[in-house]
Amino acid sequence: MNRAAGAFTVRAPASSANLGPGFDSLGLSVPLHTTLRVTPQATTEIVPLGEELRDTPADESNYLYRAMELAARRAGRPLPPARIEIETEVPLARGLGSSAAALVAGIVAGNELLGRPLDQETVLDVAAREEGHPDNVAPALFGGIVVATLDKLGTHYVRLDPPAHLGVTVLIPDFELSTSKARAVLPKEYSRADAVHALSHAALLAAALSVGRLDLLRHAMQDYIHQVWRAPLVPGLSDILEHAHRHGALGAALSGAGPTVLCFHDQREPTERLHTYLRDVLHRSGLTGRVLDLPIDTQGTVVTPA
Repeated sequence: MNRAAGAFTVRAPASSANLGPGFDSLGLSVPLHTTLRVTPQATTEIVPLGEELRDTPADESNYLYRAMELAARRAGRPLPPARIEIETEVPLARGLGSSAAALVAGIVAGNELLGRPLDQETVLDVAAREEGHPDNVAPALFGGIVVATLDKLGTHYVRLDPPAHLGVTVLIPDFELSTSKARAVLPKEYSRADAVHALSHAALLAAALSVGRLDLLRHAMQDYIHQVWRAPLVPGLSDILEHAHRHGALGAALSGAGPTVLCFHDQREPTERLHTYLRDVLHRSGLTGRVLDLPIDTQGTVVTPA
């Protein structure tokens, strides 16, 4: 159906990437959303709304509008003018895929405005190539848990429905950490032992999630590729990675580049003890922040007529 003549809304979820050893290849989506309301009109108008977006450009240099243009370029067609209102619940620079949510929402909105010339796999490939890796954009687009790779032939993925009873607890500190800064601390080379450790644990994590082996998550989420190097940038991270399982977590990981930390929990069990522990880590680290329980989003990016 071609919606190019009418207004529509696009809603893309936040995401948590890596989940420990799945560096740049594994992620899941959570229900904090970036929302666009697109109304075709004679001229282009960009309208960021809300406190989170107060410093973002209100013109065509806006990242989200440039994402819409990516869809137009892949389709080989000009982007029709429209009024684009932007809101987000995703905290910026916190490791919850704010840029990926904006990127995916923009590409999907551009594709919708053009009448959907691009299929979902092409939308994913456009987003992954722009981002440089698919670990956030794939779950933002498809929802659930996604294992994905990017190579010269395309972007390839497997989407998994979340295991029964698997929930997410996130600790979101009140400070920003840019992805570029978090990547700058990573070594350029790794030992064979570290490579084998990463491959084996990423494979075990993907397998455990695919068959619902929640008992294996604590072991499968161990990582030497990025978390150990980023720990000095995130006070309390090492403590959580080592001790969260003693307070009800099934496993713990730095969310993306951080500083948010993700813990898996069993939804059949109360999370008060885990929340108390995470808040105590914040306090001992001299930080403030918030702790949230979230389900894993299974819808991904949704388009609805306005």
